[in-house]
Amino acid sequence: MGLPVGRRRIVVALAAVLAAVATAVVVHRVLAPAEVSTVARGAYPPAPSPGPGVIGRLPVAPLVVDGRLRVYASARQVYADQPADGRYRVTPFWSYRRWPAKLVGVFADGTTVVSRWSDRKLVALDARTGRVAWRADGPEPGVLPKPRRTYAATVWDPAGLHVARTAAGRAVLVVAGAGRLDGYDLADGRRLWRVDRERGCLGAAGTTATGEVLGLDACAGPEAVEFRDAATGAVRTRWRPPEAPEEFVVTPVGCRQGRSGCRGLRIADRGDGSGRGWLLGSGAPVAAPALDGTDAQLDGERVVGTSAGVVIGRSARTGAELWRRDDLGPVRIIAVEPGRIHLLTEGKDLVTLDPATGAERSRFAMNIGRDGTGWQPGRAYAAGGYVAVERARERAGPDDDDQAYFLMAEPVLLAAT
Repeated sequence: MGLPVGRRRIVVALAAVLAAVATAVVVHRVLAPAEVSTVARGAYPPAPSPGPGVIGRLPVAPLVVDGRLRVYASARQVYADQPADGRYRVTPFWSYRRWPAKLVGVFADGTTVVSRWSDRKLVALDARTGRVAWRADGPEPGVLPKPRRTYAATVWDPAGLHVARTAAGRAVLVVAGAGRLDGYDLADGRRLWRVDRERGCLGAAGTTATGEVLGLDACAGPEAVEFRDAATGAVRTRWRPPEAPEEFVVTPVGCRQGRSGCRGLRIADRGDGSGRGWLLGSGAPVAAPALDGTDAQLDGERVVGTSAGVVIGRSARTGAELWRRDDLGPVRIIAVEPGRIHLLTEGKDLVTLDPATGAERSRFAMNIGRDGTGWQPGRAYAAGGYVAVERARERAGPDDDDQAYFLMAEPVLLAAT
């Protein structure tokens, strides 16, 4: 004997409601904002001391942190493995993941790893443990190009993330976004200052070795370079290069890392990559003709450039030749770090020179196993004596998709110099 019609309808309706509730719970669990932090279970590793040579190959770009860890990025995750000289990427030492926000930049200073997300969140992690050190709200990142699958741009050139050191020794995280520039105490994430402007007219290009925020301002009149106090955000100096065009591009050079702690800059017309070089100090920028062009790099008071297969070191202030090397053949500078200039020869040898003397610190073939040298360099990075290079196909172009662009599944070579 079945249920009466009325009661049957009640049961069916109740079942439908319960099914809807269950579905909503599942959808909420899957799609609701979430944060998953997996901290380190082992001890902080010691810093290895690898000899010169290729260490290994990796599927994604590493950011070497404190000489001990390698930090990587993916669409919604920042994670680390160790040791820094490991041949392959291994099980994460720690991991931090967020949903549904996307990771747009990673910056490391000392043992602090700052991650920037598409929902304006800034999350700092302690590299020694992977634990969250602090969280803060930052400016809107704006529209950024989609990263390639190595995420090299995300970790090697994070948009709008820089660090400046004040005269008192405080490390200030500088974050640039759409119409906004913020300064935070790197130690605890406390916001120190904020600058609001019309969207698109203000941007941070980097920070200087003397503790200033270097920016390009076009909010009122012709474009000019602004130098702001990192501790307060106040403008110290507003400067336009002599005979500068109405619009120009500012590229920091001679930086401690990324575009932070820079000792010079290059000013170029939009669409013209050559540019004029300038040295930065306590006063107005000083012209440095030795830095003109894109084939010259700055290390302290020295400029190293290449031309017609010759590598020349010059005084940044006078342009006087200090040394030259004409025994390397056609070369290109692929990465620079304090005290080291890394060059790639036509035969794919990585040559590291001392910028003060031109002396060779190391030289070896950028090859591993049977991979060969039939490739061209993509993005490159150097820190603490480590060099990482993307390997692109010889005929690859910037508009090719990842499948056509990269040489293989593990396109990144990591070497110690």
